[in-house]
Amino acid sequence: MIIVLKSGATDADIAEVCRRIEALGYAPHTIRGELRTVIGAVGDERGKDDLLSLQNLECVEAVQRILQPFKLASREIKGEPTRIRVDGVEIGGPRVVVMAGPCSVESRDQVLEVAAKVKAAGASILRGGAFKPRTSPYAFQGLEEQGLKLLAEAKRETGLPVVTEVMEPEKVAVVAEYADILQIGARNVQNFSLLKRVAETRKPVLLKRGMATSIQEWLLSAEYILAGGNPNVILCERGIRTFETATRFTLDLNAVPVIKKLTHLPVVVDPSHGTGHWEYVEAMARAGVAAGADGLIVEVHPRPAEALSDGPQSLKPERFAELMQQLRRVARAVDRDV
Repeated sequence: MIIVLKSGATDADIAEVCRRIEALGYAPHTIRGELRTVIGAVGDERGKDDLLSLQNLECVEAVQRILQPFKLASREIKGEPTRIRVDGVEIGGPRVVVMAGPCSVESRDQVLEVAAKVKAAGASILRGGAFKPRTSPYAFQGLEEQGLKLLAEAKRETGLPVVTEVMEPEKVAVVAEYADILQIGARNVQNFSLLKRVAETRKPVLLKRGMATSIQEWLLSAEYILAGGNPNVILCERGIRTFETATRFTLDLNAVPVIKKLTHLPVVVDPSHGTGHWEYVEAMARAGVAAGADGLIVEVHPRPAEALSDGPQSLKPERFAELMQQLRRVARAVDRDV
């Protein structure tokens, strides 16, 4: 349920409404808008009618049911887009944010070289994998904590905030120590124990869509993080599995406007995993911006042929710099910036 407060409601009013929501057995989530404050009451739906009594309070304008199964993620509870700030970088605003870097952190020289080059080209956030979930147990699994330390060093050298994947609940604390954004990979989108654990950190979470996950299931996964008290969720469309074999996955750009309609959360597009081939990445990156994405996450490697993971879908730094120039032109055409 949504409790809409009247314009001019005081902090004391908000505290009293939250107290009454808790007394009824629900968890209150306060969302302050420009004109109104809205409080979401989340909990067992069987007692939702009890919340209707709150409309008798002087400070309450209305009590409304949320129709979508994803409550806190829904535009019903928050009409304006959520903007998430990470070390001075705003995700969800008028600027399209580009995250770039290697699929895996392989060495100090590699990650420092890529970080410097993607920053020079205009990227705002450094991506890189320290813990790597791989289909084969014999494939490179990442440098783990040493990789995190190298990402932190790259941040010190360049000033770029870091996004990296966390795979297990027991690793959340160590990844959160080094990373600015915690990435939940496609294989873990419905790992609910992990989602609850990253919610506790209150750090921004980049939630990738699963390869066979519907949009509703994806948003319900985001709901676990939001309901856990962490409002800083960034959705990432990275391709879904279809009958098509010409590309690694099918990049579902339909999801971008659908997400914009259903939720206030920002959405970014991953054209690298979505296609699996570097020669298609630029076209899909441009299309993502044109479709309305709030950001992109692109894999860049100085020597893709030598990459320990996902070399075929990685751009060389020179191609990435050219892509950034293209993206600026596309962004201007849709009244945005890169």
